[in-house]
Amino acid sequence: MVGAGPGDPGLITVTGRDLLCRADAVVFDALANPALMALAPASARRLDVGKRARKHKLTQDQTNQLLLDLAREGLTVVRLKGGDPYLFGRGAEECAFLTRHGVRCEVVPGVTAGIAAPATAGIPVTHRKTASTVTIVTGHEDPTKGRTSVDYGGLAALIRTGGTACFYMGVGRLPAIAAELTAQGLSADTPAAAVQWGTLPNQRQVGGTLATLPEAIVAAGLGAPAIIVVGAVAALDEPGLDFFTDRPLFGVRVLVTRTRHQASGLSERLLSAGAQVIEAPTLELVPPADWQAVDTALDRLAQPRAAGGAYDWLVLTSINAVDTLADRLDELGHDARVLAGVRVAVVGQATAQALRTRLAVRADLLPERFTAASLADEMAQKGGLKGKHCLLLRADIARPGLPAALADAGAVVDQVVAYDTRPPEALDPQALEALRGGAVDWITFTSSSTVRNLHALLGDEASLLNGVKTASIGPATTETAAALGLGPTVEAPVATLDALVQALADGQPPVVPATEQAV
Repeated sequence: MVGAGPGDPGLITVTGRDLLCRADAVVFDALANPALMALAPASARRLDVGKRARKHKLTQDQTNQLLLDLAREGLTVVRLKGGDPYLFGRGAEECAFLTRHGVRCEVVPGVTAGIAAPATAGIPVTHRKTASTVTIVTGHEDPTKGRTSVDYGGLAALIRTGGTACFYMGVGRLPAIAAELTAQGLSADTPAAAVQWGTLPNQRQVGGTLATLPEAIVAAGLGAPAIIVVGAVAALDEPGLDFFTDRPLFGVRVLVTRTRHQASGLSERLLSAGAQVIEAPTLELVPPADWQAVDTALDRLAQPRAAGGAYDWLVLTSINAVDTLADRLDELGHDARVLAGVRVAVVGQATAQALRTRLAVRADLLPERFTAASLADEMAQKGGLKGKHCLLLRADIARPGLPAALADAGAVVDQVVAYDTRPPEALDPQALEALRGGAVDWITFTSSSTVRNLHALLGDEASLLNGVKTASIGPATTETAAALGLGPTVEAPVATLDALVQALADGQPPVVPATEQAV
């Protein structure tokens, strides 16, 4: 039984992550971030038993029985629960049920939203000068109990004397909760705040007092899931507390169009900057139909020049080309030693890093700005290109400019297709829904094919792209985007993911501090 944490998938514990990685089945709740499902093996069963208000996919008894049945099959089962399993999560009930039926249950605690959500909203639930106690309270008690078991008189006294109360599942009952507390002598002017979707890029928050917060929540359109904080800490305004919302892309919705296996690098950078990422792969990479041309070129690369083999230059324009090079060299029984005496030119810092990582080889040439002409010019400056033999490992849809520029400089160029690209059959449904709903602020393009494919995948709905800001990774991509009327709004000064994210942040209006939003 694993606590999934408050929302941000990075806040799951190391133990919880490791258990997910070897699970045979994952039974998950509505508040467990779907991104965590990617940690489980592809073969693992994924079973959604999420509960929301008046919408239960399974009853609690059915969930208990499901866990028992899976365990009795001899499977390693992870019961993934939002937050902490024992904090308003019925984890103790499920654990006891399993134990009574002879199934051992290990419990892995999780970071709870009552602490984490206020923290990312700039509210420390305790503070040496302000609050010495914190009380975790459910705002939605078991309706079968008949009467509340919350001591509102004692709670009001704690808050009045410097305590903090964090209410879970209390948005719908906040007016009644506020009435109970004020009836027990707590001032209606006591600071209070609500934090929805805490720790996530779509986090929203409002502040006020016990008297004004219910209306402020309605006016802002906040709903579940949310944490209500009552106490003096809700009014703290000290430097650095707004670290989460102060990030350059906080709340900005960005559509990432890279291939599915490449998207993570850009997505992680955007998430770190505070963005809400929607992945919409517009490319799928597949091996060439026949490896013969690649293998022949690599065998020649491995031969001494005296034997009529080796190339003078090897040109790699993407991480995919590096991966293909490393994998096929290994398949053919070669290694990085075949590159001895061969100069290597790469496009982009990421490609250079991949070359170092996969083959422990440093590129001889990494142009500051990639265009076909500038790369050919810089290669020519490294000893001339006239009569030099160049091997260019490329995609099937690569632009003809680079080989043409090399040939114009006098090089003998062998172009070999190292991988094929193709568009997916359809655009990701979540991405399409976001575009239709106007819920995309930026689109990132990391190659010309991502631009063309997104435009083609939308077909008759390509007008959905009108008015959406776009960020291009370099000149070639910019040219393609401009030809299709897609800007771009900004272009990365150098062809790296970090530069692309920075360019996007520079093109984003300044973020209004959370404290000003509350006012």
